[in-house]
Amino acid sequence: MSGHSKWHNIQAKKGKADAARGKIFTKLGRELLIAVKEGGPDPAGNSKLKNVIAKCKSANMPNDTINNAIKKASSSNENYETIIYEGYGPNGVAVIVETATDNKNRTAADVRHAFDKAGGNLGTSGCVSYLFNKKGVMIIERATTSMEEEELMMVALEAGAEDFQGAEEIYEITTEPADFTAVREKLEEAGIEFLEAEVQLIPTTTVTLDEKGIEKMERLIERLEDLDDVSNIYHNWEE
Repeated sequence: MSGHSKWHNIQAKKGKADAARGKIFTKLGRELLIAVKEGGPDPAGNSKLKNVIAKCKSANMPNDTINNAIKKASSSNENYETIIYEGYGPNGVAVIVETATDNKNRTAADVRHAFDKAGGNLGTSGCVSYLFNKKGVMIIERATTSMEEEELMMVALEAGAEDFQGAEEIYEITTEPADFTAVREKLEEAGIEFLEAEVQLIPTTTVTLDEKGIEKMERLIERLEDLDDVSNIYHNWEE
């Protein structure tokens, strides 16, 4: 849930997901509900739902759980909306918090409290969003595919990917948001499984922190992740 995809961060996220799988699934369930309410329960005609399903699968949510959540959303009277909050962490780190809420007042108070307690400041809409670009990001663990790097790169680029990077243990594929679904589906057809697959906000510049700043930033992220209404957290801290 960070702005920068680095392997050690991915590992940490996997560990957190394993430790708090129920909470992760609850948050993903809300994203499914929002997608179904906006575009209907058929992923074939609802690209947003299709992308949330891919996100659920990369988080190892069972197919039965996904299907049940979609069925429940189709008949649910619950109404959640996506609200974005922007603010600052230590040393001016830019932070964007994406939430799914049925109570804007509660969520705003909770997010503000998390910033205050960690020594940050909640800002106004647009105060830091200009420091990020929206991109489709797919992370593939090398160990999960038998495809050679060059072959995988050609498949991704021919499908419309913007960039392909190979690291020691992962591949990272970047797309424009409009091309994300097509590229992801092409890779899925080739049997590729994703460690992470979603449209994210990627920082254009990064900020480094000293030891005290790191402690504050980690505290802020932890407090925000503990909030049930928070779906994603993006920042420009160079971890």
